Amino acid sequence: MPQFGRKSARDFRVLKNVLFVTVSSVFLASCGGGALFSGGSSGGSSPSLGDRFSQLFGGKSTEVGGTQSAQATTTGGGADSELTCPMVSIRPGAATYAVGAQGKPGVGNDLAYQATITRTARSCDLANGQVSIKIGIQGRIIVGPAGAPETVEVPLRVAVVQEGVNPKPIATKVFTTTVSMGGQLNVEYSLVGEDFSYPAPSAAANDSYVFYIGFDPQALKPQPARKRR
Repeated sequence: MPQFGRKSARDFRVLKNVLFVTVSSVFLASCGGGALFSGGSSGGSSPSLGDRFSQLFGGKSTEVGGTQSAQATTTGGGADSELTCPMVSIRPGAATYAVGAQGKPGVGNDLAYQATITRTARSCDLANGQVSIKIGIQGRIIVGPAGAPETVEVPLRVAVVQEGVNPKPIATKVFTTTVSMGGQLNVEYSLVGEDFSYPAPSAAANDSYVFYIGFDPQALKPQPARKRR
């Protein structure tokens, strides 16, 4: 068993962060939250994604594992007035993103960094039979024993799914954000996914709609070249 007294102060901090990653990952639950259907959303420039996240969603974001609001909101009368903005859920098996050093598996001493999701938010806008959504995601990147590069790229996939006996994918899109580590061992990141929409469902079907989010490492891999005949 290793003696911590022989470790340097930096090694101890790194080990502490790795333990934090392992423990916190266990408690990640598939929940999120945010705003309901609205007539529009605030815009304007902001100095950082974190500020933009706050501007768009304010205090309507929810920590992972928190309780989401699901109240109905009037959007102009008719059946559409009963629609609500679907709940946010983390895709099973996609709650964390571990990257190893030099192409190695992201485990043990080969772990370069691990990203997690800590807070989510959503906003929906109904117009001309289309639901335009904004998905806000906040999380943390924690450096592992192998050390992280100066910048890391975080790939996140958002999918609209109609749950049921046979779940039906409605729409999906990948969003990425580049995070500057700046030599730190624990860095927060924010991402706001926009320009994403899907056909407005009926009020009855809307209750079974879910926004699934999760890390998608495959999105960063180059697609194989098509063979010529």
